Amino acid sequence: MHTTVGIIGGGPAGLLLARLLHNAGIDSVVLERRDRVYVEQRQRAGILEQATVDVLRAAGAGARLDAEGMPHDGIELRFDGRSHRVDFPELTGGRRVWVYAQTEVVKDLIALQLADGGPLLFEAEVHAVEGAATDRPVIRYTHQGREQTLTCDYVVGCDGFHGVARTAVPDDVRTTYERTYPYSWLGILADAQPVYDELLYAHSERGFALASMRSPSVSRLYLQVPNGTDPADWPDERIWDELDARLALTANPGWRLKRGPVTSKAVLPMRSHVTEPMRHGRLFLAGDAAHIVPPTGAKGLNLAATDVIVLARAFARLTETGSTDLLDAYSDTCLRRVWRAEHFSWFMTTTLHADPAQSPFETRLQLSQLDRVATSRHAAAELAENYTGLSLESGS
Repeated sequence: MHTTVGIIGGGPAGLLLARLLHNAGIDSVVLERRDRVYVEQRQRAGILEQATVDVLRAAGAGARLDAEGMPHDGIELRFDGRSHRVDFPELTGGRRVWVYAQTEVVKDLIALQLADGGPLLFEAEVHAVEGAATDRPVIRYTHQGREQTLTCDYVVGCDGFHGVARTAVPDDVRTTYERTYPYSWLGILADAQPVYDELLYAHSERGFALASMRSPSVSRLYLQVPNGTDPADWPDERIWDELDARLALTANPGWRLKRGPVTSKAVLPMRSHVTEPMRHGRLFLAGDAAHIVPPTGAKGLNLAATDVIVLARAFARLTETGSTDLLDAYSDTCLRRVWRAEHFSWFMTTTLHADPAQSPFETRLQLSQLDRVATSRHAAAELAENYTGLSLESGS
């Protein structure tokens, strides 16, 4: 089998790229190692930037998002017993974000791909990418018990940090930058109505907390916990008590979350990772295959979407004009935005979390920075612009 673009990975990056290519009249094949049920239930991000929503709508994947997604015009910061709301549209000229779970984005894109897109093969285990530096790279994979090959004009790796694509870039070409944070998140899904209209980010001496949502009746909540934490050590009642303690307000001591059955519980490590370059020959890396950010800044899914938007435009330029200029610039174009997002995610993470080794001096610095956001329009606008997503044109 041969295709113009072979896409490894059927997550949001690979599926969105396939949709954008289809709409541009460019054929592709998507290879996903998991089955459809697993992919559609894989819990990940839930915040979509303005540009991500715009491209999903333009790609034909916006109907359910518009019907069920929840637009948010800000976030609330809680620190030192007080709160401050950051108003996104007022600070950014109208931009906002949407709460719409990655699982739902994936379901929408899979339905479109199966209805009228190119081949999407589930349970297709990719073993190798060969000939990336040639004009006819090959993907070797197993599907339905048979070893098969897919020859391509180009290969795009959207298969995550542990996937085959990233390691297909030779060691002497690839540079890795990474940081592991000294804490994790304990995340839960609960059948509990949120008592807040927008996301709550809380700095506390007890540790960070985040109150988010998946729907008007389902809460998504997080607690900072030590690395290596076993979720079993956190019974439901302990989680709710700790969330209430970390989200407490001096002016409203009776404020409490609504409680309900916890339906999912997991510990998420916090780390940053960037692989450079994001291209080797005719192999391109996108999404988690190229970069990982801690979830504090809500950048992961949105960075992946930006990667494939840039890449789809480059393939369209090649098809229309024969020019490879945008393909040649792909890595530099994306990395400029990636490093900005890495910095913002680092800023949000280190400002809001309590490092186990930090001193009272460092805690006061965190509170000073949060107070700066609460009292300076310039500082608040910088946070809002980064959170809602920088323009695709500037990338910085």
